[in-house]
Parts: sequence; structure tokens; C-alpha cells
Amino acid sequence: MIRVLIADDQALLRGSFRVLVDLDPGCTTVAEAGTGAEAVALAARHRPDVVLMDVRMPEMDGIEATRRICADPATAGCRVLILTTFDLDEYVYGALRAGASGFLLKDTPPAELLAGIRVVAAGEGLLAPTVTRRLIDEFARRAEPSRPLPRRLDGVTDREREVLTLIARGLSNVELAAHLQLSLATVKTHVGRLLTKLAVRDRAQLVIVAYETGLVGPAGREPGKPSPGSAPRRGQPRGTGSA
Repeated sequence: MIRVLIADDQALLRGSFRVLVDLDPGCTTVAEAGTGAEAVALAARHRPDVVLMDVRMPEMDGIEATRRICADPATAGCRVLILTTFDLDEYVYGALRAGASGFLLKDTPPAELLAGIRVVAAGEGLLAPTVTRRLIDEFARRAEPSRPLPRRLDGVTDREREVLTLIARGLSNVELAAHLQLSLATVKTHVGRLLTKLAVRDRAQLVIVAYETGLVGPAGREPGKPSPGSAPRRGQPRGTGSA
């Protein structure tokens, strides 16, 4: 049974998500939070498997709440799934850096939301490949990280760097296998080794590592060079799924 904490400042949405989650025989809602501070406190109390986290909430926003939940050893096992209104929400990149395991749009069909909860609970990152390519490029081109991360790619093999680069470009495991002409099992082994070597929770965090260590930059240019392209527009097609 997947235990879910729902954090959203709108009671109607919380209630709708609760009904949806509780109707699934494999999920149950353990608590509801109307603010980020409540989400942090309830996560510590109930230790849910997944937190459905809104970004814009009073007292403490979803990014700070995510950061605190993921940084606290007592709740580090909780997976945070960000729910956002726009696929280019300026807060999503910050939420992923804070430790979120992925994001979904609030207008995601119910079946896909439930599937997303199961994917995140299983330890996978949930980044829609078509959205990932635009979203991460957009925020990677806006500004460099405020400070360099201590994490490096020492010990990562050439093949693993190649896999990490393609993950950052939004390829799924199936697409990786086809592109690299490897078996799916081999690809999963490479991904697992990257998670261990880079000490990250899931592939959503691998995407962040790839950009913040300078392994890759926005599409169409080399890392460190100015971006020639314009930002993606909100009206472009969306997608949902596991990256």
C-alpha cells in the first residue's frame, strides 16, 4: 500500500486528490496539508511514501517544504512529486534541485496521476521526456547555479557519462537502449550505477547533476557558451511519463 500525503492550499483540490488516491486499491491518503509548513510537519509525523506537493502555498512554499523534507534524515525516504499548473513553471527547476523526484501538471488525467504516484514510490524519477527537453533547457540557459556543487563526475566511466548525457536530454530507458544498441537490462545497470556513484535518489536528480556539473548545457550549444535560441513557449505540446 502506497501511503500518500497531499499538500495543496486549495481545499477543493485536496479533497479531489484524496478521493482519487483512496479509490485506488494500492494507495491510501495518510494526511492533508494546506501549507508548506504543515506538509513538513505531517511528513515527519506520518512518514508517507509519496508527497503530492503544490508549489505555491502560504507560510512556506512547496520548494522550501521539499528541501526540508528531503534534507531531514527522518523523512529522506519520502518521495516528493510536484504538482504544477504550467509545464514551464519557474519554480519547477528549483523544486527538482531541492530534491523532488519529479513533476506532473495539475490537469494530468487521473489514471496518469495514479501511475505517477506508483512510479515515484518505486524510486523512479518522473519527468515527461518531451517536457524535460524544454523545461531543463529553459532554466539551464537562464542562469548558472549560484555556487558550484561539490559533486563531481570522478569515477564515472565514459559509457556512464554517455548514458547520463542522454538521460539529461530526456531519453527513457527504452530510448537509451535503442540509441546505444544495448539491452534494456544493461541500460538499467548503468543507470543504477550512476545513482550509486553520484549519491542521488533517482533519475530526476541525475538530470540536475548533468547540468550542474557542466556535462551538458541547453540544447543547441556547448556548456558554457551563450544560448542562441529563444525560450520555449507555454503553448507547446505536453507529455507525461517516466523519463
